[in-house]
Amino acid sequence: MIGLMGEFLMKVSVVIPAAGQGKRMKANKNKQFLLLNDKPILAHTIDIFEGRADIDEIIVVAQADEIDYCQSEIIHKYNFNKVSKIIEGGRTRQESVYNGLKAVSEKADFILIHDGARPLLTNELIKHIITEVEKYQAVAIGVPVKDTIKIINRDKVIIDTPTRDNLIAIQTPQAFKRNLILQAYQKAFDDDYLGTDSSSLVERLNKEVKVIEGSYENLKITTSEDLEFAERIISRR
Repeated sequence: MIGLMGEFLMKVSVVIPAAGQGKRMKANKNKQFLLLNDKPILAHTIDIFEGRADIDEIIVVAQADEIDYCQSEIIHKYNFNKVSKIIEGGRTRQESVYNGLKAVSEKADFILIHDGARPLLTNELIKHIITEVEKYQAVAIGVPVKDTIKIINRDKVIIDTPTRDNLIAIQTPQAFKRNLILQAYQKAFDDDYLGTDSSSLVERLNKEVKVIEGSYENLKITTSEDLEFAERIISRR
């Protein structure tokens, strides 16, 4: 929301977890630091938020032994002024995100959580999710599932086939009111509960999470094939 003098009344912070090892990439370094069109994947991701007037702060979460590298080869090298802190990650993604959330400025009204390895997010999607989180307090983005999904038992025998009409593949960013997402993560920590994503922790509070449509191009780079696909998308844009 913009005030009469043009300033943004709503404060928005972004937490970018980048502490994953990316074993499926089979690379000799963290996949976040692999080059995508001669620029590290993580730098592409941060750059999306750096240039936006409606983003006030960026928190990056990195592995302990990669913090110095991230500071010198990503933050300083590409002059990312909105990155206020690089926080040490935890044993799981959930723990890493929680570490990042606790480092967010108390002035933040809303927090976006976005994968460091998801560098093809568009400005249109960011604008949309910020607009929606003002209304709903908890928003996720996702795309309709293309494949038929099967539910199997422990013996890998199919026991059900849910209709695709009710299935979506969740992406990031996910956006939340600051106090709500901190409460959700604290409860998960207290209950020793490990969820699959941030929105699932909010669901445990019996709070509704609004879903808006994402983009199939907003892919998370997990394999070398994903990297090649991302290069083609960038060249086409």
